[in-house]
Amino acid sequence: MALNPQLFFNGMPVPFMNEMFVLARDGVEFEVDKIPGDRGGNVKAKGTIYLSNIRMVFVANKPVGNFTAFDLPLLYVHGEKFNQPIFFCNNISGLVEPVVPDNENRALYSTHSFKILFKEGGCGTFVPLFFNLITSVRQYNQHIGLGAEPRVDPLQAAQTPVDEMMRHAYVDPNDPTRIFLQQPTPESELRRRTYHSHPAAAEHSM
Repeated sequence: MALNPQLFFNGMPVPFMNEMFVLARDGVEFEVDKIPGDRGGNVKAKGTIYLSNIRMVFVANKPVGNFTAFDLPLLYVHGEKFNQPIFFCNNISGLVEPVVPDNENRALYSTHSFKILFKEGGCGTFVPLFFNLITSVRQYNQHIGLGAEPRVDPLQAAQTPVDEMMRHAYVDPNDPTRIFLQQPTPESELRRRTYHSHPAAAEHSM
């Protein structure tokens, strides 16, 4: 996890080297705990979820305190579950480990719990793609010997082959998810090379 990753002016996350965005889903509500300085650490916001071969990024429609976006590296997510409650909307819940800067103590950071609630429309496109992608990332990284240890470089997920999965993706007509057939950010010179979060004030300076 990284709080407030870099964004373009239109709210699209600034990509990493070799990152490929798979989809964007509007109209979701995102809940996460243990955010410094906000409402006792618990944040709830409405916005858009972006899914790539490296991570999920939630971008809020409007800031909630110092919270504008939240980055969930796929290699750091675990305990994910699709929930279909009778009286509430479908959602994905799970846990994500923090991205700890090299010069800081891991013991100062704790695991976050999160929930993605699908408030508008179905989720028959998003949910299968998410679970297929995260399974593919884990299998590939275990194959090359990285294992499931959450201290590995989250950018290693970029090496996961996802092209075949995308070609056979099912598109649910009731799910407003937008699948990217072409990458939405052509500014390749702005691609990031390291996984460090930045202050919210710098988010739109690019």
